[in-house]
Amino acid sequence: MFVLDAAAVLLVLAAVFGLLNHHVFRLPFAIGMLVSGLLASIGVLVVDPLLPEVHLAESVRGAVLQVDFADAVLNGMLSLLLFAGALHTDLALLRTRLAAILSLATFGVVISTAVAGGAAWFAFGLAGLDVEFGWCLVFGALISPTDPIAVLGIMKAAKAPKDLEIKVIGESLLNDGVGVVLFVVLIGLATAGGHSPTAPHVALVLAHEVLGGLLLGLLAGWACCRAVRSLDEPNLEVLMTLALVMGIGFAAPRLHVSAPLAAVAAGLLIGNSGREHALGDRTELVLDTVWTFLDETLNALLFLLIGIEVLAIDFSHRDYLLAALILVPLVLLARLAGVALPLAALGRRAALGPGAIPVLTWGGLKGGISIALAMKTPDFPGREAVLTATYTVVIFSILVQGLTVGPLIRRVARTQEL
Repeated sequence: MFVLDAAAVLLVLAAVFGLLNHHVFRLPFAIGMLVSGLLASIGVLVVDPLLPEVHLAESVRGAVLQVDFADAVLNGMLSLLLFAGALHTDLALLRTRLAAILSLATFGVVISTAVAGGAAWFAFGLAGLDVEFGWCLVFGALISPTDPIAVLGIMKAAKAPKDLEIKVIGESLLNDGVGVVLFVVLIGLATAGGHSPTAPHVALVLAHEVLGGLLLGLLAGWACCRAVRSLDEPNLEVLMTLALVMGIGFAAPRLHVSAPLAAVAAGLLIGNSGREHALGDRTELVLDTVWTFLDETLNALLFLLIGIEVLAIDFSHRDYLLAALILVPLVLLARLAGVALPLAALGRRAALGPGAIPVLTWGGLKGGISIALAMKTPDFPGREAVLTATYTVVIFSILVQGLTVGPLIRRVARTQEL
């Protein structure tokens, strides 16, 4: 019953805050939900000292902590959101920039993880915190993936050039899965102690997770396409796509493969080959309508949860906050390294336009997956500092970068037209 009660409360809050944002804040939908959640949380903290006998902050914090944010995002929302994003991505256009996208989503994530991990070790040390380097690398892995949901909305609202849009969206869809796999591997290394796995073993685990996830998604997507080809029942066909994603979420952990990458592969297959060979016009219309609704609703709930989760973060330690503030610009530098180095290595094959690297860097928004991964970490010395740093970087990314990347994209678009 708690799950149903929590879902009911979150949906009511999302509807109310969505209405408030539409009439008052007039911010982009996802950012408006985040701001509303933050303001509600701050309101609780402000009112609590005025009514100490009510214990408002303690009660609300207890309710927030009962919601398993990490499980809700990683095992619930993420695959659905990635499938919805991939469903509306043009695979033909994606192929034209495949080298750049794959390079950013793989080598770029590894480079960003290494640089952000080194930056975290420096920042925590500067703030007087003793966090082992292995856990700093874990922080680098969880903060490197970008949020495809926020990126999709901003790219569409800013009317970005198609060439730039497909690079940013394609990378965002793929790097979540790679980032989660890298996070799992680094967690294993950090907790292994003196029994660290060998490099070939790590490479084998990475290959199994990544390639296995893609294979699972392609096979499941192909089976779904074959099944709906013989149907002309839009409701049943849409139900089958939903069952497909939920089935992937059930099977992937048991097969030790990446569920996010499987969801992306299945979404790309159904959204492209499925549309061409298996889906009728009526089904396609209903499919797009239902998955757009699911996408927007889950997006609203996710960003609302991010805002509310401020109550679960300990900001009372000044050294935690100092390290977090130092890391905000350093994580941006790590993102710049993860973008510029792989694209520079590709040279002309990257087909860079003017301003592409600044947009890819500033538009690499962090989101719910980073917070979820941080909350998924086991207990270790410095965990609260990592949580505080992660939340601070995510809030800065969504509010500051999210509200300013649109004008940057439009400026780049004008430059390309000249």
